[in-house]
Formats: sequence, structure tokens, C-alpha cells
Amino acid sequence: MADTPLVASSPLLSIPGAVPPLDGSPDPGVAWHHGDPFAEQRAAIRSAAVVDRSHRFVIAISGEERLTWLHTISSQHVAALPDRTSAENLSLDLNGRVEHHFVMTDLDGVTWIDTEADRGPDLLGFLQKMVFWSKAEPRDGNELAVLSLIGPDVETSPAFTAALGVASLPGVYEAVPLDGGGFVRRMPWPTADSFDLLVPRADLPRWWSRLTEAGARPAGTWAFEALRVAAHRPRIGLDTDDRTIPHEVAWIGGPAEHGAVHLEKGCYRGQETVARVHNLGKPPRHLVMLHLDGSAEGLPEVGEALTADGRAVGRVGTVVDHFEEGPIALALVKRSVPADTALVAGPCAAAIDIDSVPRHDELQAGRAAVDRLRGRG
Repeated sequence: MADTPLVASSPLLSIPGAVPPLDGSPDPGVAWHHGDPFAEQRAAIRSAAVVDRSHRFVIAISGEERLTWLHTISSQHVAALPDRTSAENLSLDLNGRVEHHFVMTDLDGVTWIDTEADRGPDLLGFLQKMVFWSKAEPRDGNELAVLSLIGPDVETSPAFTAALGVASLPGVYEAVPLDGGGFVRRMPWPTADSFDLLVPRADLPRWWSRLTEAGARPAGTWAFEALRVAAHRPRIGLDTDDRTIPHEVAWIGGPAEHGAVHLEKGCYRGQETVARVHNLGKPPRHLVMLHLDGSAEGLPEVGEALTADGRAVGRVGTVVDHFEEGPIALALVKRSVPADTALVAGPCAAAIDIDSVPRHDELQAGRAAVDRLRGRG
């Protein structure tokens, strides 16, 4: 991940109590926490918290063919995405490895995309190169910035709908325009009560004040990341490497399944690998959550090897302290590794959370057909 922001540091870093990120943070330019990261996590789970994620890179795509064009070059089924609706999506390479993960929202004739700060320019460049003759115009859309509003009180307290200026909150992946520009959309993670606001960057301080006055506790990226890891949701560049395919990190599924790869759509780059794994194979690795020994001298680094009896069996991803779970991490682990294997991650012992282990016992259509041809069906 980048060491320096590709958009200007947030003006919200100047708010009293905002603690800047550590050097080398994957979230440069925004607050890491606001003085009490565990209380901020509790607020996001039990009441309401607002997180500055304005370092996210935003892209805007106009043009009447923007959705049908994007449909042909990405993994999600978006050709007929309804107005004021969102989806998660991927750009894959020719071998089906993940290059970009992004969230897209189509609103009143423009498709808005937000993605990781360090990957945004590459994604924008790729989209611009792929236009050819289509009526689609991708451009830098960083005039909008992302805030995340999380917690059950957002749904139940009239103060928040009043602060947002909306009659009602949107459903999952739905979006509602905001007065003065931008929109609010509901996301299925990191909790069931998660909303992203894409608002004019110049209005960030005003929106922050409005939401905190409505009752949201200021929270940093530490809180957001802790909830994301606890929800077993991967982040590209941290929980993936240059070999990651979508099946390994549970990005399979259409919007209804909260996925980023639709299995019943036409040709796109990398589709052959997706179809082969889905119909005939199993992913070589899968994403799990680890519980880390908090008494050890330090914690593992992103990308560090996960070992069993001295043998590398996986790769450590995001590492974070959770207010209830203690130190936890996501990791890509070889599928053959039993869930009760004693593991070591950097300086500490690690154990796989059994509830995070994906199931791979479903009968695949392609494999069943092969078995029938061989007289085993």
C-alpha cells in the first residue's frame, strides 16, 4: 500500500483528538483513531460512529453506455444495474488474479466508483484505455469524499435521518441522493448497520459536524479495520497478494450474495479461471481469521509467513486489536491445513477461528458431469 496519500490529507485530521496514522499505514491522510480506539469500536457496534475514509480514490463515469461497457470488462453483472443501486466489482488479469476491487454506485446518469487510494490511478488509467468506441467517459471523481457511518442508532434514531436530510435510509446496496451533492448508500459490511456517504470534499467538515452532533462518535480507521476483520471481509493489497483469485477470498457472488463476481454473465478478462475453479476445482487457499497470542512480544506484519511446524502454510494479512476479540488477523491459508493446526505468525502463536473457515464440500456441476461420464455418477 502507498506510504503517502494520492489525495490531499483530510481537513478532519485537524480536529482536536484526531491521531494521525503511523508511518507506512495503508490509510494515509486520515485519522487512525480519536483517543480511544476500543471505545470507538464499541460505539460502532452498540450505538453509532463516523469514520473519515476520504483517502479513498473516487472515479466518475458518465455516458449512456457506461454500464454495458463496464459489464464487459469487469467481473460483476452490472449491465442493467438499476439507478440508485450499488455493487461490488473486480478487475481481473488474464489469469483470473485480482487486480482491483471497487464499490460502484449508479446515480442519476453517473457511475461513481471508489477504491483504494494507491490503486485508484491505475484503475482509472485502465478504464480510460478500455473505452475504445463506447459512449463512456471515466474521469477523476475526487471532488467527492467518503465518510462511513456505522451503528444500530443510525437506523433507529430520527436524529440521523434528519442530519442526512432523507425521508428514509436506503436498503443494502441502495443509494439516496443528498442535498448539496453526493449520496448515501448502505453497505452489508463491516456491520449490518453500515452506511457510506460520498459527499463534496469541500463539505467534509460540515458533514462531520452534522453527524457527530446527531450522536455519532468520532472514530478512526483502526475501528473500521477491526470491524472489517471480525466480519471476515478482505481488503485488496493487505489480505490479497499477486496470486489471489476471487474464490480464495470469498468474493464470489452477485449483489444479492454480497459478492463481486457474478457466475452467470458473459465473457470478461479472467473468466476462464473463475469458471474452471467454480465448476471443476477448489481454490488452493482460503481466507480465515486468526486469533493471535496477545502475550507475545509484538504482532506479525502484513505479508509475513504463517507457519506450521516451521513450514510455511499461509500468508498473514490485516492485523488489528479488536475491543472484544483481542489481537486478530486475516490470513490466506492452504486449503489442506486443518482448522485445529497450531500455527505461528511472526513472533506469536496463532489459531484459526473455526467459524471463519469456508466450506468446500459442495458438489460442483462440472465435476459431477465428469463423474457421470466416468461411470461414477
